[in-house]
Amino acid sequence: MDQTAHTFGKGYWERHWEQVHDAAPGGLGAGSPNPYLAQETDGLTPGTALDAGCGTGAEAIWLASRGWKVTGADISAAALTHAAASAAKQTVATGVTWVEADLTIWEPGGLFDLVTTNYAHPAMPQLAFYRRIADWVAPGGKLLIVGHLHDPSSPGHGNHPPAEATVTLADITGGLDPAMWSLDSARVQTRTVDGPGGHGASLRDVVVRATRQ
Repeated sequence: MDQTAHTFGKGYWERHWEQVHDAAPGGLGAGSPNPYLAQETDGLTPGTALDAGCGTGAEAIWLASRGWKVTGADISAAALTHAAASAAKQTVATGVTWVEADLTIWEPGGLFDLVTTNYAHPAMPQLAFYRRIADWVAPGGKLLIVGHLHDPSSPGHGNHPPAEATVTLADITGGLDPAMWSLDSARVQTRTVDGPGGHGASLRDVVVRATRQ
């Protein structure tokens, strides 16, 4: 696929999840949440949460199992179908509301105690997306951003992601107005995950948590 021409719109994500399902028929589930979610929410009192770009629901389900009242929003109907099935299997279905939504135009109609996004790629520049979802954090609430730091020479979703899908730690923290936000944590971390053929793959992640004043 020519990554210089594609955008992360609904068609792209429906094809993505259909391909994932075809590669593992009957086995597509929520999977495990990223390790930063537990680290960055440790000690927080459960309240309302939004997982923006929830995919198959790993993070949303994990939060619901810890007492959060979660809205999982994603543009892909296919992903949400699997997310809802996984939530039902883990008996947390009542703790999550699944919403099929284009996050570039959707309005949640309220604010949340926690807004998190985990490796989401919307059909808009990444930094603009982070600014948009930050507006949905209630005063005193938390914004948690977890994303891949893409090396131009390394593969992303279908080889090379568009330039606007890549931001740095400085980009993210610089976009948080200190008059409105206090920065709780900000770091780049490398971790190894299982790759094709059982080989480990190295990921560089950016993790930012901030509190709205």
